[in-house]
Amino acid sequence: MLPRVEGKIRTFLAAGALVLGGALGFVPAAPASAQVRALPDFTDLVDQVGPSVVNIRTIERVTQRGNPEMDEEMQEFFRRFFGQPLPGPTPRGRPEPREEERPRGVGSGFILTTDGFVMTNAHVVQDASEVLVTLPDKREFKAKLIGADKRTDVAVVKIDATGLPAVKVGDVSKLRVGEWVMAIGSPFGLDNTVTAGIVSAKQRDTGDYLPFIQTDVAINPGNSGGPLINMQGEVVGINSQIYSRSGGFMGISFSIPIDEAIRVSDQLRATGRVSRGRIGVQIDQVTKEVAESIGLGKPEGALVRSVEDGSPGEKGGIEAGDIITAFDGKKIERSSDLPRLVGNTKPGSNSTVTVFRRGKAVDLKVTIGEFEPDKPARVPTSEPPSPKAPSGVAKTIGLQVTNLNEQQKRDLRLKGGVVVEVATEAAARAGLREGDVIVAVGNTEIANVKEFDSALGKADRSKPVNMLFRRGDWAQYALVRPPR
Repeated sequence: MLPRVEGKIRTFLAAGALVLGGALGFVPAAPASAQVRALPDFTDLVDQVGPSVVNIRTIERVTQRGNPEMDEEMQEFFRRFFGQPLPGPTPRGRPEPREEERPRGVGSGFILTTDGFVMTNAHVVQDASEVLVTLPDKREFKAKLIGADKRTDVAVVKIDATGLPAVKVGDVSKLRVGEWVMAIGSPFGLDNTVTAGIVSAKQRDTGDYLPFIQTDVAINPGNSGGPLINMQGEVVGINSQIYSRSGGFMGISFSIPIDEAIRVSDQLRATGRVSRGRIGVQIDQVTKEVAESIGLGKPEGALVRSVEDGSPGEKGGIEAGDIITAFDGKKIERSSDLPRLVGNTKPGSNSTVTVFRRGKAVDLKVTIGEFEPDKPARVPTSEPPSPKAPSGVAKTIGLQVTNLNEQQKRDLRLKGGVVVEVATEAAARAGLREGDVIVAVGNTEIANVKEFDSALGKADRSKPVNMLFRRGDWAQYALVRPPR
């Protein structure tokens, strides 16, 4: 109604302006913005998608062994005076177990197929003994868990029903920042609640496995697993997380892109699990200072901190200290891009990994392995020892180094390098400490103290000197700023 009334007012005002303009001998110029966009109407979308959105309740079964705070005499008192024995000690003095059903939580979901497959979040159904799905027409079904993937927070359950209204899946690549979107779910258990807002950002990196769609749509506990819907009535995401300091909505919410979710759900429906690729490296971000010092230009790619023993990455020639800049020809803009690309690659595939090493790009062939839980890298936790007085050619930057012995080379799987015996002044400020193993100086690989001294002597003393070093299984760069 409001857009039509507004349109009449604009027409009337325009006509009045023409009459006045004619009387005065001029016609006003057209305004810069000739068309004012009206606010969207979500009513048709609710009618279209609402029947496909479900409420999900989970139940947890727990075993009770009587009241631990009630002794045997007190339990006997309740038996005599209240007529019904309470769970209590058996003749042997042990409490009798009993099983209880407790409501575990409430979430949302949506019908993926007409024959009863429902998509939701993994955390909604995680550890549940029983999953109950309630349709908008109030029919309730006991659901079977088909599979859940904690890494992407996607789960699929199945109810025994046919002819259900399935959602339409949209194209996330066409979703634009600033576009109106709508969510339907069960916040705080309130079924079929509709909220709306706009897309605030795409490809938002929150440190999780997937890039999220960020919106300002109101999402609260219970909305998890519900659909994010565009103005064409298509699902473009699964509402999954919020940013909050209070536990409630604060204007920022995150949704899993539907294309990523569908890729996961297809595997869950086929096998009940997700097969994900891995290459067995621990990575970190590339800072601006490191990128400039090694000649990479801008901070991009993923810095390899360590490579697991016997992993696909080690077999393919990836080394600690490499910066992975591309995977199968796809550029790695941020370090978080790499696990997503590798994870979506079928195990057993042969992939090309491009690394930046010693100032130049190197292509390596890596056979992708299958994902398994990450192995924690061995990182020294002891405090650095008290500094000693440095000596030798590196004295000006506070370093004293010695050659690696053969046993150290075998243990660290290195061909060469120098061990830091003393780190003070500029070297200590850069983060180096006793026990670190320096393997390259200014993009020049070093094998011993002589080569270390030579590379350090050739370095430009007006700029920070980059040193690639190993600390346990971890590799990183130190930018040592020589005194002027």
